[in-house]
Amino acid sequence: MLAIDGPSGAGKSTLAAEAVEALGPRAELVSTDAFATWNDPVAWWPQLETGVLGPLAQGRPGEYRRMDWTSGTPQPGELVAVEVPEVLVLEGVSSGRRAVRSRLSQLCWIEGGTEAERLSRAVARDGEEARAELRRWQLFERGWFAVDGTREAADKLV
Repeated sequence: MLAIDGPSGAGKSTLAAEAVEALGPRAELVSTDAFATWNDPVAWWPQLETGVLGPLAQGRPGEYRRMDWTSGTPQPGELVAVEVPEVLVLEGVSSGRRAVRSRLSQLCWIEGGTEAERLSRAVARDGEEARAELRRWQLFERGWFAVDGTREAADKLV
């Protein structure tokens, strides 16, 4: 299991897509974006454990319900099946959290520039109407990463 973690707008999704492409059919990708909401940035983790990580550890397929953001407000969306892969790539804020580190083969931390640069990229990606929420998210993740020690625990810094 490979986790690609770091602050919003750093390039985690791009790096994860490149890793999955390089690994080919041996890899499955699960993004924390499928679980997180503005008001629940990290407490959703038990859903990932029971729906995906637990079953995969037992050699069984997993599944999760992806958040649907198309209306602008997150709502439970489609059910996503996760086949048992040779390599599971977890991507997104908190994917390398302390609770999963002992099960990771590698934790990659991606910096992605200054906070202002990352905010600018995230706004370009999500739209100007998301700027206030993205800024609030940045403040949350700054505290989260400091307490969780994610960057310091990383095997690889990008």
